[in-house]
Amino acid sequence: MTYHSEELLPGTQRALLHRIATAQAEGRAPSLVAAVQRRGRVVWSGSRSCVDDHSPDADTQFRIGSLTKTFTAVLVLRLRDEGLLDLDDPLEKHLPGTGVGGVTVLQLLGHSAGLAAESPAPWWERTPGTLRPELADVLGEQSRIHSPGRRHHYSNPGYTLLGALIETVWGASWAEVLEREILEPLGMSRTSTQPQAPHAGGWAVHPWADALLPEPTEDLGLMAPAGQLWSTATDILRFASFLAEGDDRVLGAASVEEMRAPSTPPESGDWEGNYGLGLQVVRQDGRTLLGHTGSLPGFLAALWFSTEDDVAAVVLTNTTSGLFVGEVAADLVDIVADAEPRIPEPWRPLTEVDADLLALTGPWYWGTRPNILQLTADGGLTLQPLRGSGRGARFVAQPDGSWIGLDGYYAGETLRVVRAGDGSVSHLDLGSFVFTREPYDPASAVPGGVDAEGWRGLGG
Repeated sequence: MTYHSEELLPGTQRALLHRIATAQAEGRAPSLVAAVQRRGRVVWSGSRSCVDDHSPDADTQFRIGSLTKTFTAVLVLRLRDEGLLDLDDPLEKHLPGTGVGGVTVLQLLGHSAGLAAESPAPWWERTPGTLRPELADVLGEQSRIHSPGRRHHYSNPGYTLLGALIETVWGASWAEVLEREILEPLGMSRTSTQPQAPHAGGWAVHPWADALLPEPTEDLGLMAPAGQLWSTATDILRFASFLAEGDDRVLGAASVEEMRAPSTPPESGDWEGNYGLGLQVVRQDGRTLLGHTGSLPGFLAALWFSTEDDVAAVVLTNTTSGLFVGEVAADLVDIVADAEPRIPEPWRPLTEVDADLLALTGPWYWGTRPNILQLTADGGLTLQPLRGSGRGARFVAQPDGSWIGLDGYYAGETLRVVRAGDGSVSHLDLGSFVFTREPYDPASAVPGGVDAEGWRGLGG
């Protein structure tokens, strides 16, 4: 049976609409728009508004706040992939005179550089960026409050520094580089640094009364790389597809996968949340969600996607507080993934079988621990314990005949096939661990040797 339909079931659609309607009503948001994507296609969108017959749609711009940081992180990774910097480079190598010492590009991306969370007063989100014309005005006198690399401490000024780094290395403004390197290639024509009609206006809702107050919309100046962007539900889901799969016009699959990996230990007591490189990583109900939340006065935004379920959801609203958009977006992912689980792709065999690789498959023993080596349809190898959980990994072939681990305990480690003098396979060497065809095979190079009398019973 072949399955092609991308449409959601009516019950799923109603559950999605009920969730955002409840969120808008209970959160007292002037308006809210949400959309869900599956298999790279928007399969549902919905909106609610306090004004009859005037709801936003998936093409209405909202301010997305700190979701902007993910775009900035992509530009930094792009510089790395172009060979213009290394993530372990100290910032001072490319942007001297900041006064933040030897903090690295990687630490800034993952918020582990030890910088303060905010710039000095006045509150930067509600005041013009012209009040902070220099980096020193953004960093203040005490820019570092923790030792670099020791803990995750979210920092808006840190992403201002990354924006300045982008401008220095690329020789153009952050906005120009963003347009050229991300927005144009991905077709994100409704994402911009300034609002473009149709767009929502930002509002504050009184905490104890059903009353509204308009919020100012300031140009953030040097702080723009931390939170300036305006976007739509449709554009954000297009960006989510890129973050899930990569796009060689911007960043390849390996680089976006690197962004999704946790980069620092989580805060004490917060073992369900972490941060990659410009992406938040959370665990909820056994599901890993990636994305980012954002807020600026008058606006809240959230994007979450699950690569395992191939589902993404975005929620945009024009209220300063009162609505937990991150929870709503996560619930939208859960609704679709639980009600309509992903249909796996059909199993397909190898197009060609390499006899030498096929001969390597099957059981291998690390000491007495059995493992299974398998040849997969993509031409890679997997090594997994025969029973229970343990050290396992996928491996990809290298030109010299070795294999490099892609994940798990052996990520980055080298697997080599060691042959005897007659050309037969003696053993596998994996990061100095010897894997043999029999437990402690005396015919193989087992470290420490094997007792000459061999295996025996208790009375032997």
